[in-house]
Amino acid sequence: MPRPHPHPARSAKPRPATGATPPRTTTAPGAAASAPTSATDGEAGAAQEAWDDGLIARRVTGSASAALAAERASAGEQPHRGPGAQVPVPLAYDGPLRSRLNALRELVGLSRTRLDSRTLAEAGRVLNEAAARRKLSGRHTVVALAGATGSGKSQLFNSLAGVAISETGVRRPTTAAPIACSWSDGAATLIDRLGIPGRLRRRPMHSPDNDGQLRGLVLVDLPDHDSAAVQHREQVDRILKLVDAVIWVVDPEKYADAMLHERYLRPMAGHAEVMFIVLNQVDRLPGDAADQVLDDLRRLLDEDGIALGEHGEPGATVLALSALTGEGVGDLREALGQFVAERGAPARRVAADLDAAAAGLRPVYATGRRVGLTEEAREEFAARLADAVGATAAGEAAERAWLRNANRACGTPWLRLWRWYQGRSEATTGRHAVRGQADEEATARQRVEQAVRTVADRASAGLPAPWAQAVREAAVRGSQGLPEALDALSARAGLPPGRPPRPGWWPVAVLVQAAMTLLQIVGGGWLVGQIAGLMAPNLGVPVLLMVCGIVGGPLVEWGCRMAARGPARRYGQEAERRLREAAAGCGRARVLDPVAAELLRYREVREQYGRVARSRTGVV
Repeated sequence: MPRPHPHPARSAKPRPATGATPPRTTTAPGAAASAPTSATDGEAGAAQEAWDDGLIARRVTGSASAALAAERASAGEQPHRGPGAQVPVPLAYDGPLRSRLNALRELVGLSRTRLDSRTLAEAGRVLNEAAARRKLSGRHTVVALAGATGSGKSQLFNSLAGVAISETGVRRPTTAAPIACSWSDGAATLIDRLGIPGRLRRRPMHSPDNDGQLRGLVLVDLPDHDSAAVQHREQVDRILKLVDAVIWVVDPEKYADAMLHERYLRPMAGHAEVMFIVLNQVDRLPGDAADQVLDDLRRLLDEDGIALGEHGEPGATVLALSALTGEGVGDLREALGQFVAERGAPARRVAADLDAAAAGLRPVYATGRRVGLTEEAREEFAARLADAVGATAAGEAAERAWLRNANRACGTPWLRLWRWYQGRSEATTGRHAVRGQADEEATARQRVEQAVRTVADRASAGLPAPWAQAVREAAVRGSQGLPEALDALSARAGLPPGRPPRPGWWPVAVLVQAAMTLLQIVGGGWLVGQIAGLMAPNLGVPVLLMVCGIVGGPLVEWGCRMAARGPARRYGQEAERRLREAAAGCGRARVLDPVAAELLRYREVREQYGRVARSRTGVV
């Protein structure tokens, strides 16, 4: 675009020597792409300052400037600051804002292995831009002028600068590249961050009132956001993410444009505190039509969710003006000057970006219900594993084994001999038992898999999709090899090796049973001796002995069986408890602990997300 040329005969008034205005940046002729540098105080007082038609002021004489440019061009060096040059003060965030940024950084770090890079892209961008902005000047506020084709934003840009800097005209689009205008020195790095070259950097008309009111302002005239050129819209979208505040310029014809509201204003509703909405060209509206259009604009902004800064409340500033006639421009300049003087826009912009990032991440972190594994779900999982390993059956088998051992120890010898004979005659081939064992193993595996699926579903219920998937994957990984481990536990924790323990009364019962058997033998032998004539006839005593032995033996066996039921039941319950605890411990180590670790990780990121979403910010 054409650039205005300086007129040597035209010079502004000398700057006051009060030092209220910091030294301005310099750009040597022929080196427009290099960053502006500050001149020394000696150079400032060496000669009267000459100002051109809006180009960056050159604060050295023509000969010195040419010599300096030639020296830099030959040496390939960047300009150096003089001993009296102003050093930009970096931006400093206050404690709440730093806390929110640290929480977001921790949140992103904890989530990288659970969420894809696209989900975390905006959060990463906010962190990067906040860190980059913090390193730059805290005494400057970068404000972008954005608007649609024909809204008059370039004319407003020139009106604020007091000189024709940005080209205006009927050709559309008129503004093809962003132009920056700085009201004070030290903003070179901020403009570099926007990617605006030196040839598109300007200075406003020198005016003590204008300089003092807008000191620290860096105003950027953007291309039209509805331009037919794609690269223009891309530049607008890129710079809007980097500036501290935005002035949206609308006109009576396009203030309700759907593209403006749906693509920009509505998504940026959370940035209301760093937004100005200016209704331009009110000179074209007759009578009270301007107030009616302004009221309708406020209504649309309210529908977009944009808070309006009225009656002292924080929010967007809405003004009506005419850049052509100058009506209302002074009000905008005053509001803009107060806004810049507060130096809070950079922090508020970062805070709004944090709010937007938190809102975008809400579906992957926030949940409307309590999540986690309840004690009931844990107990049910342990019970399912116990059923899979046959803990109840193992307890019953242990009880039967105890009773069987009691019967063998306390039963009559003749009954034990008969049972031994029956056991030999009814021995099986084992083929049916093998088939039953295989079926039981398949059923047990299915029960284990069902138990894992159930506990995974309960643990992931209510979680956002990525974390629910992580919980289910942890449960599936832990279930690998779980049936085999349970089988090994069942073999180790089932029936203990050897015979079940015997209570103290067993030896007495065995002696009594032996005495009953001895009575039978003695009585029988006595009768045989009498029959054989070896002993004198006396049927009463041997018969009594035999009856006592025959009746007493079963009575002793029955009594021992009744007495053995309690210890046998306790023995079976103990065997079942050991197997249940072993199965529960195996399931806890392999499935519940990994699931609990994922749930704990989610709670940690949820706490960090809460810090990001709920805190307030400021600047120090």
